[in-house]
Amino acid sequence: MVKRSHASNSDISVLIDPETVLLPDFMSALNFANKLKHDWLLIATPPNVSRFPFYLDEATQHWVQEDGKRIKLKKLQEFLAEKRRWHPCEERMLMAWNTGELPLHAGVLPPFLYAKGIHNQWIINEALSSDFRFVFDVSGAISSFYANELGHWPNQFVKGSDFEDAKNKSWEYMANSHLGSLYGSLYFRGANFSSKLVKLVKCDGHYHFFDTAENVASPYRDYGSLSLWKGRILRSRREKKWKKCVEGIKSMDKNMDCSFKESFDISTPVVLPLSLEALLSTVVGKDRTIMLAIAGNSYRDMLLSWVCRLRQLQISNFVICALDDEVYQFSVLQGLPVFKDAFAPSDISFNDCHFGTKCFQRVTKVKSRIVLQILKMGYNILLSDVDVYWFYNPLPLVGSFGPGVFVAQSDEYNETGPINMPRRLNSGFYFAHSDKITIAAMEKVVLHASVSDLSEQPSFYDVMCGEGGANRLGDDKCLEPETNLTVHFLDRNLFPNGAYQGLWEKENVKEACNMKGCIILHNNWISGRKKKLERQLSSGLFEYDVSTRMCLHRWHKTK
Repeated sequence: MVKRSHASNSDISVLIDPETVLLPDFMSALNFANKLKHDWLLIATPPNVSRFPFYLDEATQHWVQEDGKRIKLKKLQEFLAEKRRWHPCEERMLMAWNTGELPLHAGVLPPFLYAKGIHNQWIINEALSSDFRFVFDVSGAISSFYANELGHWPNQFVKGSDFEDAKNKSWEYMANSHLGSLYGSLYFRGANFSSKLVKLVKCDGHYHFFDTAENVASPYRDYGSLSLWKGRILRSRREKKWKKCVEGIKSMDKNMDCSFKESFDISTPVVLPLSLEALLSTVVGKDRTIMLAIAGNSYRDMLLSWVCRLRQLQISNFVICALDDEVYQFSVLQGLPVFKDAFAPSDISFNDCHFGTKCFQRVTKVKSRIVLQILKMGYNILLSDVDVYWFYNPLPLVGSFGPGVFVAQSDEYNETGPINMPRRLNSGFYFAHSDKITIAAMEKVVLHASVSDLSEQPSFYDVMCGEGGANRLGDDKCLEPETNLTVHFLDRNLFPNGAYQGLWEKENVKEACNMKGCIILHNNWISGRKKKLERQLSSGLFEYDVSTRMCLHRWHKTK
């Protein structure tokens, strides 16, 4: 979200929790900050108020009491000053910064993954340490707050609107924590940053900067540049009119004193690389289903496009198996749940690892082995190659067939006739339940593939459907006789492969697929990584901007 702000034409960006309420003096503080002759970062920690008995009128112009009478801003501020409560280490933090020429910090974003709750503090700590910008705290200079408990708020916060609508909205977010192996840099730089920040205070109608640690203040007129902060100052003890303000700020500092060392059990830090067990237990959904993608560095950009699409669909229970160190390190820095396969082939070609090559054969055999390992750990698996574009979340449909049914995409390109013809099971998109008969069948597939000179895909068909299709049932099923596992081939109108009906050659691929009701579209039946990438880029079904390392579109709800 911070990165996206750089693409905006705005002079000022503000990052705020949607439950935080700001009064008009916030705009005054922004106008003040924007007059500074140096790039700046403004922060504030809003206090909470257990009960706020006021409303905005229907025009959202004035605050009114229960009886509809307007309340003056000064009275509102006095109410907040009396009722507000500060909480240390609160993640609801407001940040604002001017566009400027300098970055916020020089830090490299760690993988914010697992909801440790220190993303905002990390940014501020890095901004202070990098010393690019003037960083100051306006918590005591603006009127802001949030409800301690939403249930104590009036049913209609704004007259004529339902606050429940806002409370239940799905807000876009980026993952908000980083791994324990990186906590050290936060600690030794000083996680208790409240005492290091310069405060902006407003006394007697005028803004002043105040350093509570040094007990010194500087009026705005003396703050034309950073260097003046070290020079011309006023001793607050000599200014009686400052006494009340200073006491208030110092009191607030005591209430907000926060050390993150106490917030974590650092006796058992999280370190990289994460074990597969730890990763799965962190991201798994309620139904113990994992979405799995397996990729090497040659398919890094397509991997990120796949991830972006899942994020747009609000799917978070996915993991990535990295086939090499390059894509593993890249995924970690992108904040992705990734694990490294220790037994993956080490000589994966960057440009020559497509269908039919020896490299492709080695890589595909990794997939079935990893899937088997995860199935034995008690997780259902939806495996998807990263060249599969998801229009909608396929899990509700593919997971509906129940245990004992292996659901897979058909690779048949003929538009008529059976879709379970010999070796037409596509091992790049399938769903497997973690049950005894599925695990037994997958063990047979892995064993068959281990001694085969081909890729793993023929092994899936030959084991489950029999050589030559001996175990076929009707036009879209097979039955593996030893395990009694049923194989169901998915409807190609919903799950088309790359050769079906020439969809990739349509002038508007997305529109053509939407008209058919496609749930996914596989970018296969094309030779070579570059051609595959070009086809997906030209179709508009690529969701990742390589230059900015950002997803292209906002998230939206699944259908």
